[in-house]
Amino acid sequence: MPVKVIKNLPAIEELRADNIFVMDSERAKKQNIRLLNLLVVNLMPRKLVTETQILRLLSNTPLQINVDFLYTATHEVKNTQQSHLDSFYKSFSQVKANYYDGLIVTGAPVEQLEFEAVDYWAEFLEIMNWSKSHVYSTLHICWGAQAGLYARYGVEKENLAQKLCGIFESSVENPKNPLFRGFDDYFYCPQSRYTCSDEQAITKVADLEVLSKSQEAGLSILAKKNLREVYLFGHLEYDRDTLAWEYQRDKASGLQPELPKHYFPEDDDRKPPKMNWASAASLFFSNWLNYAVYQGTPYVAERLSKHLEEDYDFNENGEEL
Repeated sequence: MPVKVIKNLPAIEELRADNIFVMDSERAKKQNIRLLNLLVVNLMPRKLVTETQILRLLSNTPLQINVDFLYTATHEVKNTQQSHLDSFYKSFSQVKANYYDGLIVTGAPVEQLEFEAVDYWAEFLEIMNWSKSHVYSTLHICWGAQAGLYARYGVEKENLAQKLCGIFESSVENPKNPLFRGFDDYFYCPQSRYTCSDEQAITKVADLEVLSKSQEAGLSILAKKNLREVYLFGHLEYDRDTLAWEYQRDKASGLQPELPKHYFPEDDDRKPPKMNWASAASLFFSNWLNYAVYQGTPYVAERLSKHLEEDYDFNENGEEL
């Protein structure tokens, strides 16, 4: 949340130069406060685990938030009871008349499929198209980031030589960006993916800014300059044991996975994994919620359709929906 001070206080400019959010008393008087509405498109197989991870990070601000969970009706869910979906989730047809301040699109274990081969791809495109006029800011995670870039800008994904899995150091490329207020120069982020987005194609999209990179893992975080779209290629939401669970699952499936890098002490998978990304995860989600969503979204949610810019198209096989 911002620091509120008397207008024209000499310290204001110095604080702003240090990327501290300062709100003068005149602006504070005009600011309306209301419950924020978020929608989470949960594409992960262990939905209850992902729900807990996301909600834990969203809870670390004083903002009041209402969260709806959405499942893709065109996909048969195998790892979650239908009764859970019926009780706690909504379909797109149930929410498409609503307006949301923020949208989170999770990762999904479908990276090795072509986008168009994913059984809910048409539904995903429909959600992306709808978000242009019904959502203020969208946070895309892992496959959700790759899919969002492909849907909106035609950025292809590329297969990696082997699965990228582990905890990797990332640099803050633009410390002045509001998403990185309070960050150190470097932070750690879990990665778990078989593919990456085409970096050369991304650099050709003028309105996208690379905010974080990793020497080992490549692009880490990028965003549209107005923060309407944020792309996180890793999994800051992961718990301490998530990569360990995935590693053991892959071993049990006969995939012969490599040990996650920089994760188990002394590379011994019998030892409890270390966690060194929790503070960065909490701060990143809080910054997104505050600066990308709360500080920009209109007080009357229904005004979003007039408030949002329509400055990008996306396609399936090169054609607009």
